[in-house]
Amino acid sequence: MRLVSIIVPCYNEEQVLPLFYPEICKVADECREKDCEFEFIFVNDGSRDNTLAVVKEFAASDPRVKYVSFSRNFGKESAMFAGLEASSGSMVAIMDADLQDPPSLIPEMIRILDEEPYDCVGSRRVTRKGEPPIRSFFARMFYKIMRKMSKTEIVDGARDFRMMKRPMVNAILEMREYNRFSKGIFSWVGFRTKWLEYENVERAAGETKWSFRKLLLYSIDGMVAFSTTPLAVSSVLGLIFCLVSFIALIIVFVRQLIWHNSVGGWASAMCIVFFISGIQLFCIGILGQYLAKTYMEVKKRPIYVVSESNISDDSAAS
Repeated sequence: MRLVSIIVPCYNEEQVLPLFYPEICKVADECREKDCEFEFIFVNDGSRDNTLAVVKEFAASDPRVKYVSFSRNFGKESAMFAGLEASSGSMVAIMDADLQDPPSLIPEMIRILDEEPYDCVGSRRVTRKGEPPIRSFFARMFYKIMRKMSKTEIVDGARDFRMMKRPMVNAILEMREYNRFSKGIFSWVGFRTKWLEYENVERAAGETKWSFRKLLLYSIDGMVAFSTTPLAVSSVLGLIFCLVSFIALIIVFVRQLIWHNSVGGWASAMCIVFFISGIQLFCIGILGQYLAKTYMEVKKRPIYVVSESNISDDSAAS
């Protein structure tokens, strides 16, 4: 029997876990016909509700259920990495507990990895039904920008929900960077990936943990992590404005020689000064983002800290 590991990052998912667990168990029972045994690894990302208590109830009656509980909220990226480290299956899947990632796709993912020459089966939404229009617009813009500014391919609508073979999982675990952007990491390590398309599914219960602000910061992390284009843009802008300033200086000097009067237009001059100052601050902000990421990497802090787990040989930090 082959072992399939299902990694489920959880943050305040008390309401939806009782709905998710029976569904994933049903899929596991179906896959026994394909000689597959399952392990369910729930990673409690510092939840403030009874998420851990619910998972412990599952574990008490089901030996397939394993859990890792963080000492605080470290973020979904850290939770996914912890789950990958704790997994031992020859095939490993990552999925959310809110049932927006359909468990019914898992048998097809297993079939593809068994019968077709792929190392990974990813999922992507072809619609954003149910999402706020503004959020959908900015999400599409993010993917367009990333495709233009990064050599790493990031597919529009791609979800973290995917199943991978062990060699790909091991390659991802080699990338122990602190500032993680898994959508880019999955693509950067290579390996052959097939995409399963499906229509967007709304949460079964509870509320999304991804506010517009968090998504914006996450997108900035992705741009900084997998592209140096912003640095190149800031350099080009700096060069352009240096040339403009030099030309303006020549014009002012020539005008003074010919007409012998000071340059008028104080208001327009101030507008130009403020505009150029804004560009400079924008470029400095870009440099600051890269410097901040470098600063965090140099600290060599652990990606997460574990407070408790039912997985043997589990360390307190990784």
